[in-house]
Amino acid sequence: MRELMLIIHFIGLAMALGTGFANLFLGIAASKLEPAEKGSFMSKTLILGRMGQIGLGLLLLSGFYLATPFWSVLGSMPLFISKLVLVSILVIVVIMISLIASKATKQGNPALLAKIKPLGIITFLLGIAIVMFAVLTFN
Repeated sequence: MRELMLIIHFIGLAMALGTGFANLFLGIAASKLEPAEKGSFMSKTLILGRMGQIGLGLLLLSGFYLATPFWSVLGSMPLFISKLVLVSILVIVVIMISLIASKATKQGNPALLAKIKPLGIITFLLGIAIVMFAVLTFN
């Protein structure tokens, strides 16, 4: 069962972190567009956010299972605690992004999507940091 959960965890990682990379490059492409085109272009990329959410969900579900053997020794694993704190922050920022995207869609206001860019950069950096802490924790 552990191997299956590890596979699910890595698939979730690819989906979640892949969303960050994709949005980074799409943001660069969008920066070269006229303002009117930029909002329309970025509104079409919102589906990537759903992929990232699904990936994050897979990471959380499999991560809770995979972390089960470590709960009793959590106090002696500061890097793992740091990773868990960063995951908690990541979940909060992803929820904020989802709320902004939902509001932009409901109001038909693609200009609201500009508020997502700095949060997207934060999620991307958090994702990289989480992977680094995971590698340092579990070798």
